[in-house]
Amino acid sequence: MFAPGPALLESSARRHLQQLNIEFGEPALAAAATLPALSAQLDQHAAAVRDILEFGVEDSARIPLSVLLDGYVRGLLDHFAEADGIVAGPPRSWPEADWLQLRLAAICQYAAVEPTAAA
Repeated sequence: MFAPGPALLESSARRHLQQLNIEFGEPALAAAATLPALSAQLDQHAAAVRDILEFGVEDSARIPLSVLLDGYVRGLLDHFAEADGIVAGPPRSWPEADWLQLRLAAICQYAAVEPTAAA
């Protein structure tokens, strides 16, 4: 059985996060530049994600941030797809974004400001 190595996992995670950033992160960041309330919401979501990964994942400091974030994203998407049949897509208007759309955009924001995300 083939088991992907750490480098392959990290590379795959980065690709997935880059795609997510194109769909959610960049448009949300552009909208947040003119919408202070949206900026605050994204900051709150990013802080929540940071806390979840830091305090809720055992040995999280030993796992590359991109892998942690990608695992979290995939878990969210699976949960929403199974529970509600929701397939995430960017909102038509960022001031009307739902919880999942805001969380995905905030994950991109968090990944961009963390020094280990660029490594």
